[in-house]
Amino acid sequence: MKVISVDSSTTSATCAIVEDHKLLGEIIYNDKKQHSIILMSQIDTLLTNLGLNINDIDGFVVSKGPGSFTGLRIGMATIKGLAQPLNKPVIAVSSLDALAYNMAYSNGIICPILDALRDNVYTALYQYKGEELIKLTDYMAIHIDELIELINLKKETRVTFIGDAVPKFKEKLYNSFNDTYFAPSHLNSTKASSLGELGIKKLLKGEQDDIFAVAPIYLRKSQAEREYDNKMEMKKNASN
Repeated sequence: MKVISVDSSTTSATCAIVEDHKLLGEIIYNDKKQHSIILMSQIDTLLTNLGLNINDIDGFVVSKGPGSFTGLRIGMATIKGLAQPLNKPVIAVSSLDALAYNMAYSNGIICPILDALRDNVYTALYQYKGEELIKLTDYMAIHIDELIELINLKKETRVTFIGDAVPKFKEKLYNSFNDTYFAPSHLNSTKASSLGELGIKKLLKGEQDDIFAVAPIYLRKSQAEREYDNKMEMKKNASN
């Protein structure tokens, strides 16, 4: 089974083609370029350089976030636009799952953290049990101090952090736990190859998402929605 997998949930734009358990090719840009401009060119470049045609692809994997509202919409729209005319299956995988999978078979808690601004992070807690990655919590948008309290409640001695928020909070996290590890910098962005491998596992089990219903994970309102809510609240208060 060959799949195209893409992640555009953060400033990083990444695309991969994975065949069963073999990575055929991967492109990662992490310099804040516009995903709407570069994502299709990444896919075209991979197909061309690998001597493949879009009809050779058996399925499509896309990140469902959490992350950038605009980036997630671009990724979803791109994959839906490719999969629908081909009548090929689509599976959406969380970018947090893919980040945790970057640290396969680590001991203790694995904690991916993506910057959600204002000292908040998108996160979930994971742990390996044998060869299976277990999600210990729901996906969350949470203040970094609350995350530290939550991890301490788990009473695990070893914690590994990974994600684009690591540089921002590294010192604080290092001083908060006795046995703290950090992923190397090249793993701190979501890798489309990790996303693709997780997606293939799901597709081989017969899982797939409804192409018309699948949507990103939005753990909080967009800035535009928050500004609108604030405006409505101010109008309501003024009328009272």
